Amino acid sequence: MQQFVNYKNSEIAYSVSGNGNALVLLHGFLETSTMWEPFVKQLSKTHKIITIDLLGHGNTACIGYIHTMEEMAETVFAVIKELRLRKIYIAGHSMGGYVALAFAEMFPDYVKGLCLINSTSRADSEERKRNRDRAIAAVKYNHKQFIRLAISNLFRPKNRKIFAKTIKEIKKEALTTSPQGIVAALEGMKIREDREVLLHFTPYKKMMIIGKRDPILNYEHLLEQTENSSVDVRIFSDGHMSHIEHKEDLLISLKDFIKN
Repeated sequence: MQQFVNYKNSEIAYSVSGNGNALVLLHGFLETSTMWEPFVKQLSKTHKIITIDLLGHGNTACIGYIHTMEEMAETVFAVIKELRLRKIYIAGHSMGGYVALAFAEMFPDYVKGLCLINSTSRADSEERKRNRDRAIAAVKYNHKQFIRLAISNLFRPKNRKIFAKTIKEIKKEALTTSPQGIVAALEGMKIREDREVLLHFTPYKKMMIIGKRDPILNYEHLLEQTENSSVDVRIFSDGHMSHIEHKEDLLISLKDFIKN
């Protein structure tokens, strides 16, 4: 059952399951904390699992025209403080990874481990920023059509057929995201900072889950970020949605990530 913590006169929705060392799981763009439900049952057997609806997603409202990754990280910190947690493992899918990086930079003393799932430590390229602007224009024109196309494009073409039923469910949930929430997230991702340095000069455990055929992120560029680092790299054969396309492999990886 979701609980709420106040942040800037708005309520941040989160859920807690299990006991033990804490793992915070952050969803991606157009997703909600429910994406983690297939994993919580297993992971909560040994750990306290916290899932959060990020700004403008799920049951957490919008608080501005731009939701920066730093502001989203502050909402995560608000939940951490509410639960009186001292150290956490933090893992984020796609945009959730950007938020996890921002959290790790802003609150390093609270981080026990950092895991990026189909995400990147680098800032948007100029081309990517232009694509964000085009996406924002598309949302303002017809946000429902944007959502339907955006979700499908996260999967490899062959997997769009294999996971057709799941994709339909994801689209249905994504359609609950308001146009303002979508635009605010796109604006925030567009201006996020490069945080590749965190993969190289931080003392805690680090893991990256990489999809070899990710249609969103460049495979070679992701590997470059981990060169000469202590990052535990896990490479899956499919695309951007490892929690669906490689559910069992991701569960095993997350269990390894939170092992003492």
